Amino acid sequence: MKKQFLEAGKVVGTHGLRGEIRVECWCDSPAFLAEFKTLYFEEGKVKLSVKSRPHKNIVLSKIEDIDTVEDAEKLRGKILFINRDDVKLPDGKNFIQDLIGCKVLDADDNSIEYGEIEEVFKTGANDVYTVKKGGKQFYVPVVDSIVTQKNVDEGFVLVRPIEGLFDNED
Repeated sequence: MKKQFLEAGKVVGTHGLRGEIRVECWCDSPAFLAEFKTLYFEEGKVKLSVKSRPHKNIVLSKIEDIDTVEDAEKLRGKILFINRDDVKLPDGKNFIQDLIGCKVLDADDNSIEYGEIEEVFKTGANDVYTVKKGGKQFYVPVVDSIVTQKNVDEGFVLVRPIEGLFDNED
């Protein structure tokens, strides 16, 4: 089941004297997160009206009714969430949190399961899936020649592995 509210970042400090917060961005980019006028604490239970702007690799946000550095400091460490209904993803794009737990299957023989996606990280050139099966981890580059299909609704990703990608040492 897909989460309605998705982790978007973490309050890591304050900025200035008027209650702005510094947010470590867990989204595609600080510019993406800065577009939201509504963010949430406590997995959607606390709705926040915000004005944000990207600043280098973080987001500076002003939450309505947080007007002092002391009030802003109390928010340090809190996780911010976005509502998935507030985002229209382009075709072929997925929320990372929806990919976590997807089975990784062979594109040519769906009966071969390589494991489950445990983590997605960015390398600059392309994303990489950390796939875990048993006690082993494998790293799958997310490029069209290897990842042929993503179906988060059905909970699987099809891959056509290159030689050595899933080979065991034993």
